[in-house]
Amino acid sequence: MLKQDENLSFVIEPELNARSEQRIDLYFSIPNEMGINPKTLSEESYFNNQFKSHLAYNANNIHLPLVRSRFVSKNKGEQQDYRQNLNLFCYQVRLALDADIKDALKLNEAEEFYNRANELFEQSEGLLKKLRRYTPDDEKLLPFYTNADNYLSWHVEQSFLKLLDEGPRSSDFAKERNDLLQFCKSENVYRADKNYNSETTLQDANRITNKMRLLQRLIEHGVILQRNTRFLNSYLKRLVKGTVTAVIMAFVMLVILNARSSFTEVTATLILILGVIYGLREIFKEDITRVIWRAIVQGRPKWRFTFKNSITKDKIASQFIWLEYTRFKKIPKEVQTIFSKRRQQNKQAAQWLHFASETRVSAKEFLPGYDTLQQTLQFNLAPFARYLKRGEGKLYHLDSNKISKQAVERRYQLNMVLVHTEGDKTLYQRYKITLNRSKIVNIELIYSKK
Repeated sequence: MLKQDENLSFVIEPELNARSEQRIDLYFSIPNEMGINPKTLSEESYFNNQFKSHLAYNANNIHLPLVRSRFVSKNKGEQQDYRQNLNLFCYQVRLALDADIKDALKLNEAEEFYNRANELFEQSEGLLKKLRRYTPDDEKLLPFYTNADNYLSWHVEQSFLKLLDEGPRSSDFAKERNDLLQFCKSENVYRADKNYNSETTLQDANRITNKMRLLQRLIEHGVILQRNTRFLNSYLKRLVKGTVTAVIMAFVMLVILNARSSFTEVTATLILILGVIYGLREIFKEDITRVIWRAIVQGRPKWRFTFKNSITKDKIASQFIWLEYTRFKKIPKEVQTIFSKRRQQNKQAAQWLHFASETRVSAKEFLPGYDTLQQTLQFNLAPFARYLKRGEGKLYHLDSNKISKQAVERRYQLNMVLVHTEGDKTLYQRYKITLNRSKIVNIELIYSKK
């Protein structure tokens, strides 16, 4: 369920059925030496800048043979229907190809690797042919097709070049390697013959890459659900702030009236007393407001996402988000027990951060051919690494009176418990996340219980 995404981020990708409801809780144990606390990293800052959530019409673990190519043949009907079917096809091809290329690069044996590469080549070529077989005649639909064909051709070429660059090499498979290179060249020539990209764009790596990112976002239209975000407690926060200000002002006015009654005329002492009173008001107003506010919102969801189909505008699902610093004794007993099973050296002073996501799918059914939604929750740990110490240490060895040394890097560990609840089923998992200043070194599943 949990896997590393980029250098300093990880994702959780559960599936959702129609009319379903699920909850995901994450409990982070963050060592104090990492310098993370409510003052250095607020919940709102992390949510707004380091957390992402989206839903899409797609199944997990899709591979090229499973791509529903029949969608692309549905070029009749309304313009939006054609665009959505085309986008579904292209989105599936991209995800499936990325997954298959990643799996192929794990193969170290040249024979096994090139056999798998040839399979991917045949499957990719077949899917591109199916796309081009159904070129629309309607000029209104042609721009959608052109964008999809241009992007898929480029993405397939880039994927196979990456595969050949990072995969094992062997002179015994020179022919297979050459065939794959010719396939990449043919796609490059195809885009040039179609005049999909200008010479100026092609000569600038940044421009062509940014253009393809734009096309990628275009083919995600209607597939990745449109998300609207709402901060749930904005009016409550204003009410709390206003109430605290009113109470403090009433207290200040009471003190001022008592002070005036003690002095028959304005004196330096009275002015000094009034200055001290107003100063104390400014000092304590924000602190009192913050304490009362944190007590009120403790345990309440802070944000709500509403997911809609970007074409039909139909509401598909809603998601409530909790994110707050907490104390160990407020963590559920089952989670406390799991954390307590750590080795003694890992039980260090820590900050506790709780994240929760509760997603409810209101749609009775999805697009034809899709039985589930794929949810993606992405967490960036870059703020966690911000205060980590730089530099490397050295480890010395003594071997036959000869001293040798080896460079070692500073690493830190986060412990995290994931609780996934759906219906009557609850899954508990504990992960150990090892990271340095630049990347997540390892994510290890330590404990799992259903």
